[in-house]
Amino acid sequence: MHSAKQRPPDAHPGQWVLIAPGEATLYLFNSGAQQLFEVKAFHEEYRSWFIGQTVQQDGRLLFVTPMDPLFLILYYLIKADKEQPGKFQPLDQVVLDSEYPSCPLLLKCADVKQYIHHVTEEKEIGSQKFHKYSQEKTLKWLKKKVNQTVKALKSNSISVGERVHAATFISGKQITDTKEDYVWYAHGLISEYIPEDLSKELLKYLGLPELKSPAAEPPLKKRKLSDVPVEAEEDYTKFNSSNLKTKKANSKMSAAQKALAKVDKSGMKAISTFFSSKPKASK
Repeated sequence: MHSAKQRPPDAHPGQWVLIAPGEATLYLFNSGAQQLFEVKAFHEEYRSWFIGQTVQQDGRLLFVTPMDPLFLILYYLIKADKEQPGKFQPLDQVVLDSEYPSCPLLLKCADVKQYIHHVTEEKEIGSQKFHKYSQEKTLKWLKKKVNQTVKALKSNSISVGERVHAATFISGKQITDTKEDYVWYAHGLISEYIPEDLSKELLKYLGLPELKSPAAEPPLKKRKLSDVPVEAEEDYTKFNSSNLKTKKANSKMSAAQKALAKVDKSGMKAISTFFSSKPKASK
């Protein structure tokens, strides 16, 4: 779910509670614990509140949203089913946690007992009901939640195409909001409140394809490394700069110039000597 948080030292057990096994999250109950609310904080550095003539150092902005308690009860049902597979138990024996003693307040929320059958199998003995986790029923219930989320997204004209394509590594020139895009996005929102394993099962149940990973680039060809020093197979010193210049100059000479270059020039003066200054005669 969310990152773990410490319970405020001055929190009243009937108001702020830490519930759900695994990672603790802060939730809020209204008076009488009839309604559960999720609390999210928007926080920025160097932010404070002015209240009357005082400055409140904690400048967080808290968003309180009503939440279906079945999402949290689901954690305890799955935990109990892993510890004692197939066993029917009373809910008050399932929703228990020594670390979070306020979690039984979830069972006091309105309509919990009425809708608990969406995620459990039930047996009634006398006047007492016993329950065990049902993945099949839970997936059906979660699919309804996904469809409700899709409907809400569309009714509020929220575009999800670009976000879905970015998350699933799908590239395309033109991105439009398809029905599958909305289901993908709704699945992602619902998955924030359920275990990862159940999220994967829901993905299959909705008929969505597996997440695509970005195509890996082909590895570069690398020379095999060895401890033995590499020796040159050919003497490259013969290709010195002077030889290269001579070879380059010869390649540009005409046939007549090449023939003239073969003439014996011994005893001949260079033509540049005829244009040099004559030495002065001694007095």
